[in-house]
Amino acid sequence: MVCGDSLEPLWFGANFIRGENDMKAAIFHGAHQPLTIEQVDIDQPREHEVLVRMVATGVCHSDLHFSEGLWPHPAPAVLGHEGAGIVEATGKGVTYVKPGDHVISCVSVFCGYCDQCLTGHPNLCVNASAGLRGKEEKPRLSQNGKPVHTLATLGTFAEKMLVHENAVVKITDKIGLDRAALIGCGVTTGVGAVLNTAKIEPGSDVVVFGCGGVGISAIQGARIAGAGRIFAVDQFENKLAMARKFGATHTIDASNTDPVKEIKALTGGRGADYSFEAVGLKKLAEQCFECIRPGGTATIIGMIPFGQKVELDGAAFLSERKIQGTLMGSNRFRIDMPKYINFYLDGRLNLDDMISRRGKIEDINEAFRAMKAGEVARSVLMFE
Repeated sequence: MVCGDSLEPLWFGANFIRGENDMKAAIFHGAHQPLTIEQVDIDQPREHEVLVRMVATGVCHSDLHFSEGLWPHPAPAVLGHEGAGIVEATGKGVTYVKPGDHVISCVSVFCGYCDQCLTGHPNLCVNASAGLRGKEEKPRLSQNGKPVHTLATLGTFAEKMLVHENAVVKITDKIGLDRAALIGCGVTTGVGAVLNTAKIEPGSDVVVFGCGGVGISAIQGARIAGAGRIFAVDQFENKLAMARKFGATHTIDASNTDPVKEIKALTGGRGADYSFEAVGLKKLAEQCFECIRPGGTATIIGMIPFGQKVELDGAAFLSERKIQGTLMGSNRFRIDMPKYINFYLDGRLNLDDMISRRGKIEDINEAFRAMKAGEVARSVLMFE
């Protein structure tokens, strides 16, 4: 569990000496350990690679899952996957971006030529290893000559990011990069789950379990899609208040109410048309399914801890209730991310109020603590 003053950033030595190929990064050394601020060596971009100077990174619940060991990840590693920055250099063969371009990190690096990519599902690319360097090649990141891993081939908890060109999305410079960073994961995942995965119909009754960054994004996606009623479920009153601000028409405090019974009562006993689980808890996934009407659809967005099983009443399937998963909001990254930015520029998507706190990379452990305590929708760490 990440909490308390004892988890302040740790520095290796009193003098943080910087070299030409050095950068500062928050390093993951294993589950249940605070991330430590260390010096990391970063290589120059090779063929089809892009070097990005990071400007902002969001702190996502998925990062916390890896930090707490709920999902396995090799160490040492640079976590972080929700970021935005400016291209600093490109390797041979890169034509998509050039130095000076603003970009968002793309969690699901895609090859562009597998069956999933060619049929419009780059988020499900089955050949993502095409974006990695070979084992015989020099690692992109290293310490004392040994490789440093990165989360989702990205690692946005660092001053720079060296990635395959298919791991970035070029965007307009009309949006602040602190806002743009949110689109790198939370917004794309939540809005996309509603618009792309579930494809909700106008006038529908929609339930969102969990009102963090992803849940708030799902609420906004439901509002944009023309949902009739939007029910927000959470156990923190401050997060329910945020949900109302972003478009929820009804809020349910799960700390003292059975949300399934309440949703059924509010919908005349029938249940919701669509529901979304945006936390990653077994119990909430089950409630997400239980609260929908016959013929309704439940979509699980959150990362349920590795190895856990979701239990459902088999007889419920005879009423044509459906449950499905989603990855990164079923997005076609280079099409949908710029579209979401246009939603923001048009005033349809509120990114400004999603940023509860800003800090520096040294504040990473405090950002984890605040997230777990339910104090924030999103913390954004700034590098400049």
